[in-house]
Amino acid sequence: MSQLEGAANVVLRVPCIVALDLLYRWDPQDFTLLTYDPSVLGALSMQDVYYLGQVMCAVLLLLPLRCLLHLYLYLLTALLLYGAHQSSRDYVRQEMAAGPSGPVYGDHASLTRNVSALSGLVMVATLCSILMRTRQVWLFSAPALPLLARLAGLPLQVVPVLSALSIAPSLLVMTYTALTSLGGLQSLIRAAHQELYQVTELSRLLVVGVSLWSQLAIPLIFLVFWLVMFVLHVFSTLSAKPGALEQQGPLFIFLTSVAECCGTPYCLLGLTFTVSYLALGALNLCKFYLLGYGALQNGNAMHRGVTEGVTLMLLALQTGLLDLHVLQRTFLLSIILFIVVTSTLQSMVEISDPIVLALAATGNKSLWKHLRGVSVCLLLLVFPSFMAYKLAHFFHMDFWLLIMVSSCLLTSLQVLGTLFLYALFMVELLRDCGVERMDEIIYGVKAVSRVLEFLVALCVVAYGVWESMFGEWSWIGVSVIIVHSYVNVWLRAQSGWSSFLLRREAANKISVLPGASQEQLNAHNDLCPICFQEMSVAVVTACSHLFHPDCLRKWLYVQDACPLCHQPVTPSPARQGAGSEEEAEPEEQ
Repeated sequence: MSQLEGAANVVLRVPCIVALDLLYRWDPQDFTLLTYDPSVLGALSMQDVYYLGQVMCAVLLLLPLRCLLHLYLYLLTALLLYGAHQSSRDYVRQEMAAGPSGPVYGDHASLTRNVSALSGLVMVATLCSILMRTRQVWLFSAPALPLLARLAGLPLQVVPVLSALSIAPSLLVMTYTALTSLGGLQSLIRAAHQELYQVTELSRLLVVGVSLWSQLAIPLIFLVFWLVMFVLHVFSTLSAKPGALEQQGPLFIFLTSVAECCGTPYCLLGLTFTVSYLALGALNLCKFYLLGYGALQNGNAMHRGVTEGVTLMLLALQTGLLDLHVLQRTFLLSIILFIVVTSTLQSMVEISDPIVLALAATGNKSLWKHLRGVSVCLLLLVFPSFMAYKLAHFFHMDFWLLIMVSSCLLTSLQVLGTLFLYALFMVELLRDCGVERMDEIIYGVKAVSRVLEFLVALCVVAYGVWESMFGEWSWIGVSVIIVHSYVNVWLRAQSGWSSFLLRREAANKISVLPGASQEQLNAHNDLCPICFQEMSVAVVTACSHLFHPDCLRKWLYVQDACPLCHQPVTPSPARQGAGSEEEAEPEEQ
């Protein structure tokens, strides 16, 4: 699909979403019944019209672009014909008001009116024929009958009759065009029904749904729909209240307008996709700033703004955002948007952390890349702390507020650990010799960062338990405490303790291994098989292979096997006992 077709696919479907949103806002119970002649149509209620309108809008939304374009051309032609008939009626009204003045050729003013109106009607008929793709312009020339009759010298009293009768040919032409188009629409509906009827498996139905989702560009449609609604609401607010921007402030106007534009499920979907695209734009901007255009080619699936959009949708549904008044919705929406911004910042930390550390670890000499990486880290360090300060300053502290503040503090702690490791790598890079026990220092920095994150999470859980016991108690609060305790306390503690035991076990295994003597190093005369660097210090494994102690320790974090022969690195207890007995026998002899 070309860019022009893609734009047309979005623009032509937005009115369907607007119609669905308007139908949702209207309550059919507020309308009285429209009663017709029982012998003709019976009684038709507004409830039936309401549901019929929703079904028609949904069908129009799912139509292929070609059929939808034909429909809009048909509607545009009908509007042009309606305008032509209105122009013809205005001409007849002016002629009747001028009174009988004989032939039109004898009155300059009447002739001028006739020629001007007739020229306009000819242009309209030509445009209608172009829209309907036909060369028979006369099919759309019915509005010109009163003018032609006036030029032919017919009495003035006949002109109103011809004006009324000219509507019939136009209706016949448009009805015939609509009926001929119904054949293609029926075949399309029949083909879609057969395809859906043949889809019996859930997987194939999901494939069809995903295909329709991508072909119709549903996210872009809802994005454009919500942006149009938001811009119109801001414009109407500022137009109705000229001094509102200075009195209430741009932030309050923005939040109020956003709250006004998410009062229906369709608007909420539009806001969800808008937030997703904004988060995606912020993450792509962060990648582009750090690595350039090449970073946008292969992106992480988790960094596509989906998390932020889903978070907003779930929080809105859980808190009943649609059922609140405007001021309550504005207050709640500000908190939800704060959580979404925090999630976006966390994603930016996940993007920038490996990039910044790789710049220092690989010894990249580009000063501009280092400045960009450090500037992003400083922004992610200061901005979440500033957000936490503002949130704690303007709102009363409770359990939910503490969760949001703690998430900001955790983000700042992660960035602080990244900056510290970056500084260590840069110090090691600038020194002639490497920093001793660098691996232990890095582990210590990460351990301190994890401990601080664990303590923050533990304080949040403790405050939540205290508030539940002595303050307001709710099932939702208890559920959040349980989930927070498991994910951010128990899993963090379990992961940290497992890492500590793994490192201690690796250190114990290294301490058991004997060190290589200078004669063994000279006889070996080779590089370390792990880091490919010369060995001035080495340990000897049970399989008689030599490695750097630090390199082998890192390897033992992964598996307890020699990297070369895959045998156990340390001798088994039985083998150690056998070896000690063999050493004792010669001494006894």
